[in-house]
Amino acid sequence: MQQKSKSNREVDRMDELVPPVEMMFDGATSAEKFKDIGFGFTHYFLIEHAELKPNEKILDVGCGIGQKARVLTKYINQDGTYYGFDIVPMGIEWCKKNYSRYKNFHFQIADVYNKHYNPGGTIRSSKYRFPYPEGLFDVVFASSVFTHMLPQDMERYLEEIARVMKRKGRCVITYFLLNPESLGGINARTNIIEFPFDFNKRKCRIAKKDNPETTISYDENFVRGLYMKKGLSITEISYGNWSGRKEYKGLLQDAIIAVKS
Repeated sequence: MQQKSKSNREVDRMDELVPPVEMMFDGATSAEKFKDIGFGFTHYFLIEHAELKPNEKILDVGCGIGQKARVLTKYINQDGTYYGFDIVPMGIEWCKKNYSRYKNFHFQIADVYNKHYNPGGTIRSSKYRFPYPEGLFDVVFASSVFTHMLPQDMERYLEEIARVMKRKGRCVITYFLLNPESLGGINARTNIIEFPFDFNKRKCRIAKKDNPETTISYDENFVRGLYMKKGLSITEISYGNWSGRKEYKGLLQDAIIAVKS
């Protein structure tokens, strides 16, 4: 029997890190979509724009079922470290099992309550402290996390992100940002995602009154104020196509990159 080449073995291992479609809960509806979203976000935002180095420490807030971790297994070297946590037990259990050969990849469950994703959680997001020491990470990212968090919960997570970042560390976080352009798209009904309900004194808008955490959009000025308050300097905003924008970077959501002062 012909022995597989090293490159073929690496492809096999990468495919092993694609979960079954029925387990996906992070926006993908097929194996190819799972791969494409993970590759695009990781390379465009983390590597190219946040300038993640292979030997750095990275935290994936709301790591899901390893959509970005899978891509990072080919990028982070033996001196780098990946940490990820999520509130969905099934996703963390799957990652712990399937990433066991990657000794510098670590996954942890966060027993945080979320009506949409983890109704059995015992800790409120607004009280949750990340299980990592201050100033540990070079890069922290949260993809499609704050789009499911209410204001006081989101502010707490942003505070924790700033706490665990190194000085001059970078963070990449996605949102649905409300500004004149996106509101114009909503009013013109060119938006892909609808936010019909004002919430929390107009700091944000929600898609569903009976389950606000399903999908949440935030006033951009409110978000900018939080970054300033937490000592994070915004260096770049890439706007997605959720509100009907014609020119965008291939992302549904908006992404903010910031540096810790």
